[in-house]
Amino acid sequence: MVTVMVVDDSHAQREMLSELLQNHGIKIIEANDGLEAQEMLKETVPDLVITDLIMPEINGYELCRWIKNNLATKDVPVLVCSTKSEDFDRYWGMKQGADAYLTKPFSAPELVKTVKHLLAG
Repeated sequence: MVTVMVVDDSHAQREMLSELLQNHGIKIIEANDGLEAQEMLKETVPDLVITDLIMPEINGYELCRWIKNNLATKDVPVLVCSTKSEDFDRYWGMKQGADAYLTKPFSAPELVKTVKHLLAG
């Protein structure tokens, strides 16, 4: 079964993403912020990480950079989902190693399509 890690400091956002993806047969693991995600990634490597950018402790940019520079996780695709919608935000996210960038609010079909595309590799 495919496993996706959802990293967001908003409980409501994590719940919404998790429920949507679980309805498509995807197993979900959740982290409240980048620091918790890093600790979890040392134990379990998911097939995909979906992360917010603005979070306490370690933000999404830092988490993405850490994932892509870590030998065990460097090949895990990262999808950034953020309210930061400026071209520079998207550019900087991709520069940190993100494989895709969606701006909140996004549509459920758009998210599912992006996730499936990233998982197909």
